[in-house]
Amino acid sequence: MIDWIAFLTVAAATLIAAVVIVGLYALGVRLYAVSVDDSVPSTRVARAAAYACFAVCAVGVLYGVYLIVPAFHS
Repeated sequence: MIDWIAFLTVAAATLIAAVVIVGLYALGVRLYAVSVDDSVPSTRVARAAAYACFAVCAVGVLYGVYLIVPAFHS
């Protein structure tokens, strides 16, 4: 028998995580594009925020790989 509540929980968590990771990556790309523009005064803040967004995305992806690969749990 299929546990539909568990299935919906996993589906919702996957959808939310994908939206968050893609959104943070898009925000990082936008902030990086702003940081290379010389007409914007706060380029260092934008570049640091872009790198922070990329770092959070990388951590999220690595955590997902950790959850998927059972050899990492042993």
